[in-house]
Amino acid sequence: MLKQSAEPLDLMFQALADPTRRRMVERLTQGSASVSELAAPFDMSLPAVVQHLQVLEQSGLVTTQKVGRVRTCTIDPGALSFAEKWINDRRIGWERRLDRLGTFLDSLPDDPDKVAK
Repeated sequence: MLKQSAEPLDLMFQALADPTRRRMVERLTQGSASVSELAAPFDMSLPAVVQHLQVLEQSGLVTTQKVGRVRTCTIDPGALSFAEKWINDRRIGWERRLDRLGTFLDSLPDDPDKVAK
């Protein structure tokens, strides 16, 4: 089971580290599904699927609602946006660093013998 963490982002990435849970998230991006529908493509017991869903729910990526005997799962797009923003912030920082490196390299003379020592 997932270790408890104070950071929602940590829980999200820990939940997404498992390929089964990633496949469940991919399926839920197409629309809501019952637990039975989510379990269908997997060769595992229903309790195991429910454990995966609990991890996704604890991470904030998935919400569930029980109506009668059917539990329906839905993706939370806001949670995905939170992870996407974190990743994009890192990407932008690295792009800026690489741009500065490119500018520096462009300022160097083409002939290495002309570089001042």
